[in-house]
Amino acid sequence: MREESRVHPTAVVDAGAEIGEETRVWHFCHVMTGARIGRDCVLGQNVFVATGVRVGDGCRIQNNVSLYEGVELGRDVFVGPSAVFTNVTRPRAGFPRRDRFEQTLVGPGASIGANATIRCGVSLGEGAFVAAGAVVLEDVPSFAVVAGVPARKIGWACRCGERLDENLSCSCGRSFRLDDGGCVEEVG
Repeated sequence: MREESRVHPTAVVDAGAEIGEETRVWHFCHVMTGARIGRDCVLGQNVFVATGVRVGDGCRIQNNVSLYEGVELGRDVFVGPSAVFTNVTRPRAGFPRRDRFEQTLVGPGASIGANATIRCGVSLGEGAFVAAGAVVLEDVPSFAVVAGVPARKIGWACRCGERLDENLSCSCGRSFRLDDGGCVEEVG
């Protein structure tokens, strides 16, 4: 039997927000109307999810993360503690730019390290791995590992999260090949 989602009594889930089965929403979270959280997700303490945000099944969003309008996470995405997403390129308090929110797409299986910053309008490919503290200003190819300020590609990661060797092979037995600037898992 499926377990209902669990929402901590200190969390606020606005009417019209969708929370999938078996999802856990912890202390002091706020999920706004129009947000959609998939099944079997975990929202750690003090997570904010804005209107229009989409979170795929199986995501893990750690403490103190804000997902602003325009952010879409694929399935099985990990977002580390205090990672930051933006949604306007040139914000000014005196000049609201709600009509200029930019979409940020995070592909399935991607991981974003603690305190990383993801600038709006970029895409992180499937299985991309963003190191802790990195500042991502450009698209990240599938299975690329990026680090630094600004973030630069420093290698490739397997679906399991381990670094790929020079032959694009992993100790878990998976193999990859380069394809259009990204990495693709070899099948069969």
